[in-house]
Amino acid sequence: MAVSAAKAAPSTRSDSSAPKSAARGGRKATAPKTSAKTDATSSDGALEFTKEQELHAHREMLLIRRFEEKAGQLYGMGLIGGFCHLYIGQEAVVIGMQMAVEPGDQVITGYRDHGHMLACEMDPKGVMAELTGRRGGYSKGKGGSMHMFSVEKQFYGGHGIVGAQVSLGTGLAFANRYKKNGRVSLVYFGDGASNQGQVYESFNMAKLWKLPVVYVIENNKYGMGTSVERASSNTNLSQRGASFDIPGEQVDGMDVRAVKAAGARAIAHARGGKGPYILEMVTYRYRGHSMSDPAKYRSKDEVQKMRETHDPIEQVRARLIKAGLATEDELKAVDKEVREIVAAAAEFATNDPEPDPSELWTDILR
Repeated sequence: MAVSAAKAAPSTRSDSSAPKSAARGGRKATAPKTSAKTDATSSDGALEFTKEQELHAHREMLLIRRFEEKAGQLYGMGLIGGFCHLYIGQEAVVIGMQMAVEPGDQVITGYRDHGHMLACEMDPKGVMAELTGRRGGYSKGKGGSMHMFSVEKQFYGGHGIVGAQVSLGTGLAFANRYKKNGRVSLVYFGDGASNQGQVYESFNMAKLWKLPVVYVIENNKYGMGTSVERASSNTNLSQRGASFDIPGEQVDGMDVRAVKAAGARAIAHARGGKGPYILEMVTYRYRGHSMSDPAKYRSKDEVQKMRETHDPIEQVRARLIKAGLATEDELKAVDKEVREIVAAAAEFATNDPEPDPSELWTDILR
């Protein structure tokens, strides 16, 4: 593992109409953060988290894991239609990055997006309702798994076209520079999308104008069913911006502490007026590319080894117990609470009414 001015989408809904739960389903509204200058490091140079940060990371990653497991179950029951790409195994990437952002910073990603929505504190009920095509979903049940938004939470999708979000996220950064608002755009895409042409057009523009953007490449080793080694002549994706003089680094995307530390550096670089930064998060997805993918292109032993040695949630759990910061019973209680939140979201999503047929004529450009 490596270490180290377009119109808003018409389907964007106001969060005022999305389902709400008390204190965001029992979650804290703000992730605990420490200054990039004052984060403690251990003797081996690894970033050390406080107890509060470890507990926060554990709970937020666990919420994504349990939510995605439930989404997989609902898909199997025929309650979720269309495509559905699960984020199981990659939770440390988005949670670590969200622990490094400041209020107002924006997030945009591709189609493996449920984890990013939850990390941005979007309501699990609204996200799950959109997956099942219900009117209480974030896109009124018309977007499904790959297309939902929340302007209030600074989440700009969810995009089904491979690599398309990179240009859009660069546009967000251009708007931030134009407005001089001090915000940074986080643009997530995968190892497969890193080979798309519009990515490099965006890199060129971002560097030319020193746009405040951080490109987060989630290298989960497989673009659909093809390993990155078979699809990319240079597998060090952090260097994809070298010809544009964009700095980049590889990060252990299975370690939330490493992600948070690298994210803080990259965001400070972009916010400081130095232009774009590339972070290659070396991570791994446990499930297939989508729910229709049996993932026969890799062995079960490969997946099991990653689960046993690099699972992002288990790493935090082990540190909490070893350091005496939490007991087994306390962590089981957290899991129980998270499961209840997810169960409530599923209950809402399977009982909420479907959109009225008249919705076919709303939120469209003519």
